Amino acid sequence: MNPVRHSQHLQQGAMLIESLMAILIFSLGVLGLVGVNAVAVGGQSDAQYRSEANRLAGRIANEIWVSVDRSNPVNLGTTLATFAHRADVADACDIGTAGTPSGNALVSNWVAAVTGAGTGLPGATDRMQQILIDPALNQVRVTLCWKASTDLVARRHVFTSYIS
Repeated sequence: MNPVRHSQHLQQGAMLIESLMAILIFSLGVLGLVGVNAVAVGGQSDAQYRSEANRLAGRIANEIWVSVDRSNPVNLGTTLATFAHRADVADACDIGTAGTPSGNALVSNWVAAVTGAGTGLPGATDRMQQILIDPALNQVRVTLCWKASTDLVARRHVFTSYIS
């Protein structure tokens, strides 16, 4: 048997194997890029919702600040208390507990904006929002909760403001 011919016979199909390996490595690289892209999109969505939650919390804090009666300390505490929403609930994100909603029209409108489709936070409900008032400190603590379709647990944003 001719040694050159024998060597060619042993190498048949080597180029095919090399091509398949190159395609495999390229495919794994493309899949890795797709995975990185998915994580980046998820992070961007989370940042967008947190920014929106901060905007909504700031909005109600500003409305409270403008609307309170500052004529004397008693009136300030009394008007601040009208903005409390679900203050009797221990965990704001506990959707199983109803709590006492605020009778204040500004708070009702705010809750509608937070929970509104297309305008609020995904998966947010009235029961997931809370406004706590500490009249001794003139403190307003706004907690917003929402749950996107990919979240296992509700996300939370807490905003604290002092009204003077």
